[in-house]
Amino acid sequence: MTAQVKYDEIEEGAALPPQTYKVDRIDLVKYAGASGDFNPIHWRESFAKSVGLPDVIAHGMYTMAQAGKYVTDWVGDPGAVVDFGVRFSGMVVVPDDAGTELEISGVVEKKLDDNLIVLALTTRAQGEKVLTRAKATVRLA
Repeated sequence: MTAQVKYDEIEEGAALPPQTYKVDRIDLVKYAGASGDFNPIHWRESFAKSVGLPDVIAHGMYTMAQAGKYVTDWVGDPGAVVDFGVRFSGMVVVPDDAGTELEISGVVEKKLDDNLIVLALTTRAQGEKVLTRAKATVRLA
């Protein structure tokens, strides 16, 4: 991805390069430890299925964090993010044998004053959108 993107070099409507992030069960266990969210739907297949889920699902906040990583990787500076928000719209099912992938892309939705841009993000798993209204506002150099 691009490092140190410049405000003057960006145009509204510009597409950001898509990225794919692999998600395995071990990632969910690590996230559970870091976040303190040990809900068994995120790590125990038998429990997830017993409550009607197709399999273990990723934490919503883990999925959001991957979208945030996409933004910070692109902009080249985590401190450049001034606002970030999403709505959770789908599950990220994580099978034990192969894991899954998050496909994240973005577009420059608008340029604002003070070197701010608004990015509209798309996050998909198994071809389905899992985050909606995903937007980040970043301040560029």
